[in-house]
Amino acid sequence: MPAEPAATVLGAAAESASRVARARQAFSVFKPRIALEITLTAVAGAAVTPGPPLSLAEVLALALAVFLSAAAAGAYNQVSEPDLDSRMLRTRQRPFVTGQLAPGPLWLVVIAGLTAFSVVLAAAVLNTMAAAQVLLGGLTYGYIYTAWLKRRTWLNIVIGGLAGSFAALAGSAAVDPQLPAAAWVFAAALFFWTPPHFWSLAFYNKRDYARAGVPMLPNFMADRPLAIVVLAHTVVLVALTLMPALLVTGWFYTLCAAIGGAYFIWTSAVFVHNPSRSNAMATFHGSLWQLGLLLLGAIASAVLSGHLAA
Repeated sequence: MPAEPAATVLGAAAESASRVARARQAFSVFKPRIALEITLTAVAGAAVTPGPPLSLAEVLALALAVFLSAAAAGAYNQVSEPDLDSRMLRTRQRPFVTGQLAPGPLWLVVIAGLTAFSVVLAAAVLNTMAAAQVLLGGLTYGYIYTAWLKRRTWLNIVIGGLAGSFAALAGSAAVDPQLPAAAWVFAAALFFWTPPHFWSLAFYNKRDYARAGVPMLPNFMADRPLAIVVLAHTVVLVALTLMPALLVTGWFYTLCAAIGGAYFIWTSAVFVHNPSRSNAMATFHGSLWQLGLLLLGAIASAVLSGHLAA
């Protein structure tokens, strides 16, 4: 058989690569890394809550429901504010800004559909309390933070941070719909995690947020007082993760919470001593290490004890 012309082969390869690139861009709209982080927070919420063990099907249903709800909220965040993203260096390459994708009614239909499916899934497999927390988490990030608070007040990220707390409560409710003390302590810890995490990043990108007109606390406070506020939140966060209600999760959880917490406090203290952009970024990374170790400790302890199915 005669060989295909080289131009035809190259054209088909280029078209295939273009479709793959567009699929990746569309997937990125849902902020999958943030959705995964919130999903692990929900599983950790189940891990630290005393009660009957969850089956593998229940764990997977919880994870899928929270991931889809968080992904839908992340997509709404990007669909609704390409004008804002275009004014910030760190977001101006997002696909709705560059024109690689176009926002439109179809996106809103997909977002609403994913949210509805996530809530129905949680209600059907878990319980209505877990479903309510899944819905509240998505609405908090998608509507309350993005559409209402982000452009209006520096409290945006404080209240918006409740999305992580609702994810933790969704996991807890999957185990015990009555939400015992451990559930509220863990949710409170997540609530105190978000401000120092995001304010240290906002300090690093202070000019970016000022240019975009987004009110962030670092643009309203002097550098050292802001760093002190970050440290204070970090100390409260770490204290909450080491409360007796959570330490019963197991020795591995305690070890991870202590190591991660100590590192986050150290980076925050260095930030207070020298409130520079580099130390702000180190504090931001410290928050990620702290959360990662906290979630690892909680989930691994629950799997090892049989509280969560592996």
